[in-house]
Amino acid sequence: MIEAELKEAVHSSDVVFRRTAEAFQKSLRPPREIEVNFSGGITQTCWSVSRGDGTYRVVYMPRAGYFSLCVESDFGPLDIGVHGPALGCFGSV
Repeated sequence: MIEAELKEAVHSSDVVFRRTAEAFQKSLRPPREIEVNFSGGITQTCWSVSRGDGTYRVVYMPRAGYFSLCVESDFGPLDIGVHGPALGCFGSV
């Protein structure tokens, strides 16, 4: 899914979209399983797909089938309700 988004961005006429894709590509990491915290004390196993910058990271939520922007917290990654394509989540910060 990420590869398809990056391929589309490379061919985009939108300069900001291309630069966002370049920055996101530099932050990519091999996916690793993590527990993400959601409001109401719910946790879910997801896949971290980007290196966190100390504040945010992008994760894939397999149950939902899309990506989420998570904030780093003392209790681990916390879903902040920004969902959708990986580049959209990454670019929202």
